[in-house]
Amino acid sequence: MNQDLAFTLQKYKPTYHPVVEIDAEKDKIIPFDFTAANKEISPELIADTTNFSAWVNEKLKTEKATFGIGGYNENRTLYSRSNLFNGVQARTLHLGVDIWGVAGTPVHAPIGGMVHSFAFNDNFGDYGATIILQHNLDTTSFYTLYGHLCLADLTEMRVGKFVTRGEVFAHFGEPQENGNWPPHLHFQVIEDIGLHMGDYPGVCSIKEEGKYLRNCPDANLMLNF
Repeated sequence: MNQDLAFTLQKYKPTYHPVVEIDAEKDKIIPFDFTAANKEISPELIADTTNFSAWVNEKLKTEKATFGIGGYNENRTLYSRSNLFNGVQARTLHLGVDIWGVAGTPVHAPIGGMVHSFAFNDNFGDYGATIILQHNLDTTSFYTLYGHLCLADLTEMRVGKFVTRGEVFAHFGEPQENGNWPPHLHFQVIEDIGLHMGDYPGVCSIKEEGKYLRNCPDANLMLNF
């Protein structure tokens, strides 16, 4: 993790607007484990988006929870469902935080920023509709990535558009527009985005974990759960 950026994010943590608003009196949040330790997650289950979505919904219903959350630096078995992650080095290490919930859930900007880029990454297992914002804190520039959104959210985007703190600028997408996943938000912090536009790896190989975890500090530093 980049210690300077992590320090700055921690410093301003009390000021962030919730990326997904939680009613502390009504909304229960549960952790989701997608590592090999979770024996409920079988290749057959995750291969079928409808069945996988039903499993997520049933977990939330059984626990009487509004959202499931987790995933940063988690070595996941999920990505065997898509050839997108199966290269010379299989990509299994998650670089963001996922918030699992209902399609259409509003997504808020945690702080003000500008639209850096956006895209419809329409591959099975990909981000689907994606928006990346650029921010500055204490002269430190960094980016936040929002994946698995509603495709309609992209119609309101333009590069350089300013997004204010707390503004609803996106929503959780349905599977057909979010890369064929159960509805959720992938939220990731990135220091150096390089030449990427509308996309950035949200999963890396174990071999490259040092490089990517340094560039992508724990997104929990910005989430007010």
